[in-house]
Amino acid sequence: MATAVRGAVGASDRMHAEDLRARAAFARLSGFAFDAVSLIPHTSLGLFQVAFGIDRGTVLIGRSEFPANLYPWLRAAEIGLSRARLIGAVGQNITPSAIAEALAETPDVTAVTVSAVDFRSGFRADLAGIREAIGPDRLLIVDAIQGFGIVEMPWSLADALVVGGQKWLRAGWGAGALAFSGAGLERIRPVLGGWTGVLEPSRYDGAEHPVRPDALRFGISNLSPFATGSFATALELVEAATVSAIEARIADGVDALLDALDDAGLPAVSPRERSRRAGIVALALPGRAPAAHRALAERGITTTLHGDDRIRLAVHATTEATVFETVAETLGEYV
Repeated sequence: MATAVRGAVGASDRMHAEDLRARAAFARLSGFAFDAVSLIPHTSLGLFQVAFGIDRGTVLIGRSEFPANLYPWLRAAEIGLSRARLIGAVGQNITPSAIAEALAETPDVTAVTVSAVDFRSGFRADLAGIREAIGPDRLLIVDAIQGFGIVEMPWSLADALVVGGQKWLRAGWGAGALAFSGAGLERIRPVLGGWTGVLEPSRYDGAEHPVRPDALRFGISNLSPFATGSFATALELVEAATVSAIEARIADGVDALLDALDDAGLPAVSPRERSRRAGIVALALPGRAPAAHRALAERGITTTLHGDDRIRLAVHATTEATVFETVAETLGEYV
């Protein structure tokens, strides 16, 4: 009779210590229970996990979503797990009223997926209004990468919350989090769960093991402890500074940048009300965006180029006020 082999428990305990730190910090910041939090290498995989775990009905997706929150649903629809319905136009914000209108036309909707903060403009979604619009029986999936850690939002209203660490958390690449409500954990199946998502994963007996009862059921393989350690440290830094203080500092910076752009006659297309925005400021520069992007790079300012007509700036809590004047001065010739 073959003998089952066990992995090196001591080594695993040391390796997973950073995972525990990251999960605990994310649970505290998000409002989800510790057992409802799993770790992922990036947002895209987390969204694929959720999309392939929903096996019926129609999922509503805004046409203007970042591709990471579009392709998982299209791929799931291709193999018949669910149906994907795109709503709105490119550049159109998804609001509770838009969702309510779509629900009236498509009554078999079982889930809605939305970005907490729009990557194009920085528009902040009304998660509470969306939750009310879809009701308690439909799942709400939230891609929070553009807002988590820098704005206070009711994250626990989501049934699945997906966050990558490389953007506003500034944790680097390789780690993020996936968290579930009770309904999410019950109704979203771990279709893509692997050997780390089962009980006794280090007992190598050649048999299929039972799936874990908690969010770790979505595990595929071990993550790098260096990546999860960086993620944990970034989350703990946000805790120490507090999200409210970070949000206020960024809001002041965005105000200063918008004022500088106004004075230079530059057309910002992001929301101006603090309650409707996060840290993104987008500029419409039709046909001139690539040149403006290069000009800013030459001055040591990093921006994101969106085609030929738009550049996107990100105001961090550590961005110095002199940068805003430099941006306005550099872009003055593109008015």
